[in-house]
Amino acid sequence: MLIPSFPLFGGRASLPANDGRHDSYAFRDTDDTSLGKTVGTKLQGQAGESGFYLLSGGVDAFTARAALAWRAERSIDAQYYLLHDDLVGKLFLDMLLKAADRGVRVRLLIDDMALDANKDAGAAAVNAHPNIEIRIFNPFGRGVSRWLQFLSRFGDVTRRMHNKSFTVDNQVTVIGGRNIGDEYFEANPDLIFGDLDVLGIGPVVDEVSSVFDLYWNSDSSYPVETLLKRNPGSERLAEAQQGLSDFTARQQDTVFLESLTGSPLLELIRDWSFEFDWGHAEVLYDDPAKVTAARDQQHLLLTTRLQTYTAEIKTELLIFSPYFVPGAEGLETLTRLCERGLRVRVITNSLASTDVTVVHAGYARYRKRLLRAGVELYELDKTLSRAKRRQKKGPGASSRASLHAKSFVIDRQRLFIGSLNLDPRSMVENTEIGIMIESPPMAKDLSAGFERIAREASFRVDLEGNDLHWHRQTQGEKRVFTNEPHTGFWRRFAVGLQRLLPLESQL
Repeated sequence: MLIPSFPLFGGRASLPANDGRHDSYAFRDTDDTSLGKTVGTKLQGQAGESGFYLLSGGVDAFTARAALAWRAERSIDAQYYLLHDDLVGKLFLDMLLKAADRGVRVRLLIDDMALDANKDAGAAAVNAHPNIEIRIFNPFGRGVSRWLQFLSRFGDVTRRMHNKSFTVDNQVTVIGGRNIGDEYFEANPDLIFGDLDVLGIGPVVDEVSSVFDLYWNSDSSYPVETLLKRNPGSERLAEAQQGLSDFTARQQDTVFLESLTGSPLLELIRDWSFEFDWGHAEVLYDDPAKVTAARDQQHLLLTTRLQTYTAEIKTELLIFSPYFVPGAEGLETLTRLCERGLRVRVITNSLASTDVTVVHAGYARYRKRLLRAGVELYELDKTLSRAKRRQKKGPGASSRASLHAKSFVIDRQRLFIGSLNLDPRSMVENTEIGIMIESPPMAKDLSAGFERIAREASFRVDLEGNDLHWHRQTQGEKRVFTNEPHTGFWRRFAVGLQRLLPLESQL
């Protein structure tokens, strides 16, 4: 059942009526576009299968979005949880505005966690473009502290749209775990989020577009002008456009921009010369009504459909999950898989590599029980070896890494890539999206990546008696840690306290 909202210190903020918005839908008649003709050639003889191309590197992942935006002729539909006001965020908005200037219809749906009072004016200015419409999902009330609303509307504003998708001309889509920000695309010199997207063509694109339309036309999606009640006019738009264009021009000699323009993927997308892996696919998603419905409405949940696939596992399940809090139900599911003789292996963040320690505290509650059940655990090392650092030049040269990819492999035949973390927040509170792909070659590639990360960049966790040990081998040297590696006493102490808090539903 829903947790009721309650007034506190005047923190209850009302929202304007959302009945003035107009429904709109993805264009279905785009086969005559440049992308449509190119994709159509690739789809010949594929018998209803979709084509996929993995985007594991951050530079390639942004290059793909930029190159597709450059080729857009009819539409760009973008849906994101976070859109940061940083280098990548500004480049992203600039490329959307440039596409809109060419006559491309741009629909941008962002969760309200991406905005605050300082960003509202910028959103309103961009929204003033005649070819751009921005909608905000599950918004906070304006004029009232967000922190107070977290209390007064707990169970309401705490449920967020975590989806990430980018679709051009209803012909090509990019789905995965990346938000729009420097750390997701190797543009942050201090932190790399190891992440994964997949570029798709074929029937899967129409499915993603249908999901986007469902969210776009949801009662929880507010047009910017309805929510903010302001119209900045053409002068403010021109000022915002000029500012973004000038900013982009100043970045041309930076390492990140040079890496984008020098990316081999840029030419591959321009002339569409790269090879796809092919397979049948299904888009799995939460209904946007999830954020307003009672939590027992299973028919609205991505995880309900996902259970069909987990029930069919025959030999092995490989899981990448940066925030891994299985909960009692997840623990039971993984335990049953192990009891059936299946091999279950998980890569997640270590305490040193995680960016959210309270989530690690939730995971730590289950670690020993998972190991006793037979689940194999690997925790990402936050640091790269000296040899790896010497190999890194330009983007990605940071010595600190954190896992952010959300994917898993079933029997090395199927793979899932999307926004879903295996924690209560993703499974119960937030909305998510992902693609289940039937493709042994892709599953084999992702499995090889799992093996490589587990072997070269992670601690293997085991249980000796009742004590946890972390095993790490680098450059032929084996090390065993008896405490959370690369962490100090006070960080471990803080996590110990957080484990006592009754916050699991929000992790």
